[in-house]
Amino acid sequence: MGGALWETARMTDPSPDARPERLMLLDTASLYFRAFFGVPDSVTAPDGTPVNAVRGLMDFVTRLVGDYAPTHLACCWDDDWRPQWRVDLLPSYKAHRVVEEVATDPDVEEVPDPLATQVPVIRDVLEALGIAVVGHAEMEADDVIGTLATGAGMPVDVVTGDRDLFQLVDDEAEVRILYTARGVGRHERVDDAWVVGRYAVHAAQYADFATLRGDSSDGLPGVAGVGDKTAATLLGRFGDLPGILAAVDDPAADLGPGPRGKIRAAADYLEVAPRVVAVRRDLDLGGPDLTLPRSPADPDAFAALTERWGLGSSAERLLAALAG
Repeated sequence: MGGALWETARMTDPSPDARPERLMLLDTASLYFRAFFGVPDSVTAPDGTPVNAVRGLMDFVTRLVGDYAPTHLACCWDDDWRPQWRVDLLPSYKAHRVVEEVATDPDVEEVPDPLATQVPVIRDVLEALGIAVVGHAEMEADDVIGTLATGAGMPVDVVTGDRDLFQLVDDEAEVRILYTARGVGRHERVDDAWVVGRYAVHAAQYADFATLRGDSSDGLPGVAGVGDKTAATLLGRFGDLPGILAAVDDPAADLGPGPRGKIRAAADYLEVAPRVVAVRRDLDLGGPDLTLPRSPADPDAFAALTERWGLGSSAERLLAALAG
């Protein structure tokens, strides 16, 4: 069945893709978590194993490829969801997501067992299809995305439900976020005007904004007493965090005693937090081939996975989307 599907997809459009180049970068964990919680767990393989995250992610890729017609695609991976170098700088970083299961390995992310068992299947499916999976030791998917998006030489769509990546938005370089917080089917296209409209800061200021106001989802405490409005006002007045810190030490600066005292009291936090919040853009990823496959790299393996895990219509739709 899977082999026949592949033959049909291959014959649909065997010619090279003549579309304008466009790179799509998937925050893969963000999407498979959303699939797991959004697709009923009654979606199972023939042996009863849940495959709702597998099929949900496949359907997300199908929809995104169909809607945006990327010529290049990467599933960016968390090789380390909570890198030690970030924790060393800020111990609270993602600490609330940790499950201390055993003393020898306390840094285990809280992931439901039915999802954890599906992640290797997702990797197998992507490998059989030939869709690039890109990670980097001791780095998060955000850092991989930041590196691939920087200097890509083509328009870039970053698909994520993570606000941290708003800092990558760059209208001039044609980097935007497809923000999935309301669902993949109801995602929002985030450009600089969107960020300004939502937060009253430019995308280039977003990392400093998040540092100042904090983000409980990542364990960032922020500056005590500084919320969205104050953070935006300070950035609007002084441009960036270094400008704000310079104003704190300048008696003539247009900075009231309240905010001045709050910033000064948070000096230790503000010394390390910017390095935690900033997405890396300089990783050596080894030049992976991100070309969107038109058909499976290993059709036999994909057919076997489709049969074993009951991927059925999700496999059909994804093959059709890849074939264009």
